[in-house]
Amino acid sequence: MNSGSFLNMAAIGDFDPLSASIPATKVEITVSCRNLLDRDTFSKSDPICVLYTQGIGNKEWREFGRTEVIDNTLNPDFVRKFILDYFFEERQNLRFDLYDVDSKSTNLSKHDFLGQACCTLGEIVGSLGSRIEKPLGGIPGKKCGTIIVRAEELSNCRESVMMQFCGNKLDKKDFFGKSDPFLVFYRSNEDGTFTICHKTEVVKNTLNPVWQAFKIPVRALCNGDYDRTIKIEVYDWDRDGSMFTDAKDNIQRFKRRATAGNAIGIQEYIRSNHDFIGEFSTSYRELSRGQSQFNVYEVINPKKKGKKKKYLNSGTVTLLSFLVDIEVTFLDYIKGGTQINFTVAIDFTASNGNPAQPTSLHYMSPYQLNAYAMALKAVGEIIQDYDSDKMFPALGFGAKLPPDGRVSHEFALNGNPQNPYCNGIDGVMEAYYQSLKSVQLYGPTNFSPVINHVARYAASVKDGSQYFVLLIITDGVISDMAQTKESIVNASCLPMSIIIVGVGPAEFDAMVELDGDEVRISSRGRYAERDIVQFVPFRDYIDRTGNHILSMARLAKDVLAEIPDQFLSYMRTRGIKPLPAPPPYTPPGHPLQTQI
Repeated sequence: MNSGSFLNMAAIGDFDPLSASIPATKVEITVSCRNLLDRDTFSKSDPICVLYTQGIGNKEWREFGRTEVIDNTLNPDFVRKFILDYFFEERQNLRFDLYDVDSKSTNLSKHDFLGQACCTLGEIVGSLGSRIEKPLGGIPGKKCGTIIVRAEELSNCRESVMMQFCGNKLDKKDFFGKSDPFLVFYRSNEDGTFTICHKTEVVKNTLNPVWQAFKIPVRALCNGDYDRTIKIEVYDWDRDGSMFTDAKDNIQRFKRRATAGNAIGIQEYIRSNHDFIGEFSTSYRELSRGQSQFNVYEVINPKKKGKKKKYLNSGTVTLLSFLVDIEVTFLDYIKGGTQINFTVAIDFTASNGNPAQPTSLHYMSPYQLNAYAMALKAVGEIIQDYDSDKMFPALGFGAKLPPDGRVSHEFALNGNPQNPYCNGIDGVMEAYYQSLKSVQLYGPTNFSPVINHVARYAASVKDGSQYFVLLIITDGVISDMAQTKESIVNASCLPMSIIIVGVGPAEFDAMVELDGDEVRISSRGRYAERDIVQFVPFRDYIDRTGNHILSMARLAKDVLAEIPDQFLSYMRTRGIKPLPAPPPYTPPGHPLQTQI
């Protein structure tokens, strides 16, 4: 979460409206197969691999691409790669179908099916060495061989660039003084639209500003495409058009707008509230020439140009410096073996309502998941790809336990306090349902015991080999606010993040405070070292048409989007470097193939 100041209107660049819409890193997928079925009578099969992906919130498979055909082999190493955008916060389902090509037809039904395998992109990148091997299936009673899939992060997605610009003789826009200029950067999209990606600070009362140097990921600036247009607009900051007030809802509204990718709305907002001086376009490739005559840009105001015959420009903007830096990424750590440990803690307080009644937030309907189960499944199914043993501690709080009715704020859902681990997300779901049948919902709502539980484990592994994510699902009003704040402040120096999902209709004001978006959380005068809490109310993600798959995908996308940055902030502040990836897999020798 970005904890920039929203109050200092001169520092317009403090608010990063599009951190959530920066394109994901890109990964290159390489496919090999071993021991494919032999479908040809007089020779071996001529295999091709077809990749299918699914859209968010629906189950429809869409063809993404095809490899080349390799003649006469049962052990193909395909050369043609698939390049996919990678999002940690999304469940990106993939399906690989293999065919034996019998003719030049592009229609797959004209060729022999050799088998298929499904996995998620997270499963591939989360595996040791970013490599998985799976059996091919899909033909009853036949052994279809195996598929080997490897993922490699593209190098141009790891670059950041530090740039500095200055202006010269910009148009005077203020009646009593000079202009207060700032720059707004946009990257172009495939459809010709533009997305805002950076704003500089405002330099007051000058026509010859020198803006501070700033650092931006290359993927944010041009999505890794060095020739893609970058548009830069120059504005005079207007006090009446202060971009954001201190009203929380204004900030949140623009955050949601930006997250939804509605950069056009923000562009209109800037134009209608600040004086437009002019604009110019460039590209990453041009900028990479550095300080030179190629990087002095005329600032053009199209309206002025259309009206005045003698109009030359509205000043110039010059690139002063351009430095490229290769950054260590989240995937470097995952590839080096860092494990993400997932723990869930569920609210069993009486305010949830009697689980036997349909009005209860814990009601177990035979027809659909309740909100607790949906939140657990949505987040858990993504995080489980980054945990090799798939064993997850599952805790409850706020219930009376059998046999003596003692109240507990840190009990194992599986009934085994010595070993609270459940096998996979399905095991956690089963333990949750069993707990509802055996415990009595009670209270109060205390978070600090479960936070301290995970923090004890995180405190014992600070070498970067493990990172802990705690998901707390609750219906609302917290009883131990002071203790919870202290627990979060203590945990902020540990390798852990906390996700809080609020279910039900309650007001969640206290949760917003824990989130620390506007004000960094503190306890007894100590501030959290970094922001580790993300809170969302589940009701904001419920699809109006009743599509629960879409609701869960939206929830997971929002609550998990910040985990990679929180993870990296811990590793960087501790100076922890990723371990080297294991050596690449070398396939055993097999006959030479003819490639067409």
